Amino acid sequence: MSTAPERTTTAAAPPDEARVRLVLRVLTASAFVVILNETLMLNALPPLMDAFGVDAGTGQWLTTGFLLTMAVVIPMTGWLLQRLSLRTAYLLAMGVFITGTALAALAPTFEVLLLARVVQASGTAVMMPLLMTTIMTLVPAERRGGVMGNLTLAISVAPAMGPPVSGLILEFASWRWLFGLVLPIAILMTLAGGRLLRGDEPGRAARLDVLSALLTALGFGGLVYGLSALGEGAAGPVGPAWSLGVGVGALAVFVWRQLWLARRDESLVFLDLRALRITRYVVPLALLCLGFMSLIGAMLLLPILLQQVRGFGTLASGLMLMPGGLAMGLLGPTVGRIYDRVGPRPLVIPGGAGLVAGMAGMALLADQVPWWGLVGLHVVVSLSLACVFTPCFTTGLSSLPGRLYSHGSAMVGTGQQVAAAAGTALVVTVMETRALQLGASGLGEREALEGGIGTALLVATGITVGVFVLSFFVRPAPKTTDGRSEPPAEPARERGQRVAATGTAYSEPVA
Repeated sequence: MSTAPERTTTAAAPPDEARVRLVLRVLTASAFVVILNETLMLNALPPLMDAFGVDAGTGQWLTTGFLLTMAVVIPMTGWLLQRLSLRTAYLLAMGVFITGTALAALAPTFEVLLLARVVQASGTAVMMPLLMTTIMTLVPAERRGGVMGNLTLAISVAPAMGPPVSGLILEFASWRWLFGLVLPIAILMTLAGGRLLRGDEPGRAARLDVLSALLTALGFGGLVYGLSALGEGAAGPVGPAWSLGVGVGALAVFVWRQLWLARRDESLVFLDLRALRITRYVVPLALLCLGFMSLIGAMLLLPILLQQVRGFGTLASGLMLMPGGLAMGLLGPTVGRIYDRVGPRPLVIPGGAGLVAGMAGMALLADQVPWWGLVGLHVVVSLSLACVFTPCFTTGLSSLPGRLYSHGSAMVGTGQQVAAAAGTALVVTVMETRALQLGASGLGEREALEGGIGTALLVATGITVGVFVLSFFVRPAPKTTDGRSEPPAEPARERGQRVAATGTAYSEPVA
């Protein structure tokens, strides 16, 4: 039987609410640190190639391997976060990340550095679903928008900060300091988070279905590898077509097995696909994936345009893209608070329209506007994505029952990795194909590349049209008779975990 929240006449937040806020700030800061490493290596490739004597194709595996590991590990977090308490999962994720970071800083060979990146990615893959699941577990439904808006800081600002931060470090120090400076910060965050997340009660009994784990590794790994190889225009050791075929086939078998296990032995379900039956979750999930594809397209094409066409350096182009990432992150909390008052559609629909306008402007004016015009259009795209991401994260996960939080978070993370690989493959393939056509017609190399980038941006604009259309189908989480968002039923295990993590039950005051 539910009871009404206790009213309070004091302006100060109760101790348990203050503790929840501190926990979430530490976890968000930890997520920022680990996600920063996803793009930290983009500017470091040339010095690493010189240091280890490898070519660009081999060196690129420092980023591709990170992406592949994320795609393989994230689907497992749905099962992992049900087995472990929040504190244990956090310490495991950060411990693995710290191990990989220390190994990377001391790596004597390229092979050891690549292994370290895989270890880093394994810890990073757990952090994002962990943070989203923690928000859904600790925060009442009517406050989730504002809190989830802070998550945008980790999702958007960290990747945007990676290239300029690495460029600045490399101006004054060795590439090893890319990891050496991160290491003490990660250790401090781990100590703070371990202390704040009190209680380490055992998770729910859920056995590991080894076959499901292998199928996800083959499926998502093959899909992301195939798309990445296709975008790079290289066959690699396996070949993109064969890899994509194996990935699609393994995922088909995986889906069949999960549905079969759900009927026969629910404790063995690895990734609960029943979340995909909930339309209020599926539509925001599709929007997030399409929005992430457009974001990756802009992040990939604009540096090429600025460096190889406009002639700017690596650090300068990274700094030019920083305002967009900062704008998206800083607007996130405000968007979240607005979402708590008005719901998703008044934000998502204008966000989709702004996204189409910004991407179309870049596609049509790429060869006409000065550099500051491109920066301004990128800011428009970033602000529009902020109006899409935070409401979709919040309303999608809030539409799930409590037992599906971890599985829904894992699907969001996996979808983002697949979308990143697909977006990269699409825009690079279009850009290179169009540039070759223009080059064969007699245009110079720079003009042909500029035309290829413009065509790829038009294709990316088509993706944003899909975002705009889907935005009209986003629906808010179910409402109670008093008009507030109704949190899904909370099982005893989730409530016990929430109380143990904060030291007391969370009681939200009514304004």
